[in-house]
Amino acid sequence: MRIGILTGGGDVPGTNRCLKAFVERVAHDGHEVVGIRRGWAGLLDYDPDEPDASAERTLVTLDRERVRTIDRSGGTVLHTSRVDPSRVQGFEVPWFLAGRQLGDGPYDLTPHVLRVVDALRLDALVAIGGHDTLSYALRLHHEGVPIVGVPKTMDNDVHGTDYCLGFSTAVTRSVEFIHQLRTSTGSHEHIAVVELFGRHSGETSLVSAYLASVDRALICEVPFDPERLAALLVEDRRRNPSRYAMVTVSEGAYMTGEIPDVADPLGPRETIGAATGAFITHLTGQDVIVQSLGYLMRSGGPDSLDLMVATNFAVMAGDLTLDEERGRLVGLQSGTYGDVPLDVIDRGVKRVDVASLYDAEAYRPTVRTVVDKPMFLY
Repeated sequence: MRIGILTGGGDVPGTNRCLKAFVERVAHDGHEVVGIRRGWAGLLDYDPDEPDASAERTLVTLDRERVRTIDRSGGTVLHTSRVDPSRVQGFEVPWFLAGRQLGDGPYDLTPHVLRVVDALRLDALVAIGGHDTLSYALRLHHEGVPIVGVPKTMDNDVHGTDYCLGFSTAVTRSVEFIHQLRTSTGSHEHIAVVELFGRHSGETSLVSAYLASVDRALICEVPFDPERLAALLVEDRRRNPSRYAMVTVSEGAYMTGEIPDVADPLGPRETIGAATGAFITHLTGQDVIVQSLGYLMRSGGPDSLDLMVATNFAVMAGDLTLDEERGRLVGLQSGTYGDVPLDVIDRGVKRVDVASLYDAEAYRPTVRTVVDKPMFLY
């Protein structure tokens, strides 16, 4: 078989290990793996009429020698993008397709992608990514492309699996940086606002605050009143013998009265962390440290759990591919590895179970029960 593989969306630690383990699994049986650079953008940028130039730009042969040491670092050696070929903006259209598009866009260039899959003689395709990447994988499945999905996102918000590759390392990084930030926050007797990634799901903020014993946590699922938050943090600071307080905030959190920022999820806006810090200072006169962990959460190599998950997800994806199982998503459910139909992606993104895990009045994790909950909760 000739199998294509790509990584889309945000990079997370463990992706390279997943690529390596997949290649080792299928190469053992004599199959060929073609890496596609920059996620779905790689297929979009491939010109079947100029195969040599396109291959140099968008493809890389992944054999055992090529992947031997890639798992020693984070990120993805295939690079990544957030391009969705079914919704291509005008500036994203490859030059060799630009003159064929009508109207102002966005354009659905799936017919071109299907032509590229045929031109590359791919017997199967493996997509490693989060909800957006896997949503387009589902589109290709409906178009007849043999495809298997691997969930990878530090937001841990993909339905059909209790765990997504990258989440453990992101939380581990967040907890470490939160504890380190305590030294400056406490030394100056300030309030610290720590902004974490998580636009549609507040799980990283919730779990990081839960594990690091942060005073308050703001999540995407529950709008917050800045005046109430400020009063709570002032009281937290007063009660703390070290005279400081901390709050984590998901980048997708929003204040009461706001309209959630969903129209352009990657568009420019003032960060919610900065806005929250400014409100607290205005309302209380208290000095505030605002720290966005951002890409630090997903930088560097994976922890041991993500190494384990990356390896096992890759082996399962390899087995499904070689067994000619199509339209499947590998994952973990109730602590057990398995796979589910890829169309579970149509359920949207997974959200925090507010009723069980969050006090919406006090803005803090309140885990009422962990019975029957997955290891990382949600």
